Amino acid sequence: MTSAKYAELGAFLRSRRERIRPGDVGLAAGPRRRVAGLRREEVAQLAGASVDYYNELERGAGSQPSEQMLAALARALRLTHDERDHLFHLADRPVPAPTGATSHVHPGMMDLLTRLTSTPAQVITDLHVTLVQNPLAVALLGDQSGYRGKQASFVYRWFTDPEARRLYPEEDHRTQSRAFAADLRAAAARRDAKDTEASAMIDELLRRSPEFAGLWAEHDVAFRRDDRKRLDHPVLGLLEVNCLNLFSEDGRQRLLWFTPALGTESADALDLLAVIGTQRIDTGERS
Repeated sequence: MTSAKYAELGAFLRSRRERIRPGDVGLAAGPRRRVAGLRREEVAQLAGASVDYYNELERGAGSQPSEQMLAALARALRLTHDERDHLFHLADRPVPAPTGATSHVHPGMMDLLTRLTSTPAQVITDLHVTLVQNPLAVALLGDQSGYRGKQASFVYRWFTDPEARRLYPEEDHRTQSRAFAADLRAAAARRDAKDTEASAMIDELLRRSPEFAGLWAEHDVAFRRDDRKRLDHPVLGLLEVNCLNLFSEDGRQRLLWFTPALGTESADALDLLAVIGTQRIDTGERS
C-alpha cells in the first residue's frame, strides 16, 4: 500500500465511524459523549481488533489489514456493498466473492442481530458458513470465527469431522444429517449454474462421506426454515431449542436465532448463558 492509500483508508474509516450513532449498533450513548459518532475504541471492540491497531489504521499507518479484518470493519461500520468494496480497494486487497467467511453481511441484517441481545443469534450463508455471532451464540455454540476454506461450512464439517457433532445427542445425528443434505440440495439449486463453490463442496462430500452420498442419492430437498433441536451443552446440559431462520432476499444469507422450546426447562438454562459466557465452550459448533 502506498502512503496516499494508507491516508485515504484512514480518512474513509474515520468518516464512516463518525456517521454512526451508538444506538445504531446497540451501544449506549452515555451522558458525557463528546462526539456524535462512535469512539475509536468502540469500533475496535465491534470489529474484534485492538484499540492501538485501529488507531493506527485511522492515522494512515500500521500494517496492511487482512481480508478478515476488513470484513470485520465493514460489518462493524455497517458499510454498504459499495462501501465495503471501496474499503478493500483502499487496502489493496481483492474484493471477496459473495461467499465464504468474509462475505459481506447486509447492514439491515447486522442491525437485527445487534438488537437481539437476549437470545443467541448469528448470521450464516446458505452453505452454513458462520459470518458473525452475538455473544450468546458464542456461549451456546462456540466461537466459529477461526474456520477457513471448506472447513468454514458447518455442513462440510458435519459430514467430515466427528467433532462437529459433539453438541448433538448421538440419537439425533441421523435426523440432522438428513436435514443438512436436503437443505444443501435446495441451496445449491438456487445458485447460478456458473457458481462452483457449492458444487465443489458437494463433489468432495460425495467422495469423503458415504453417509452423505447415500442421503444425496435420495434427492430430498427442503430449506431449513425452523427446527426444534436438542443441544448437549458442556455446562448447561441437554437443551431443547427452536432454531428460527430469516432469509435474505437472494437467499444467500440467513439470520438464525434460538429460543427455548415450550414445555421444557431450557428457558432457565438459556438465561444462564450470559453468566457463563464462553468458558469451556470450545466446540466451534453452529446450529
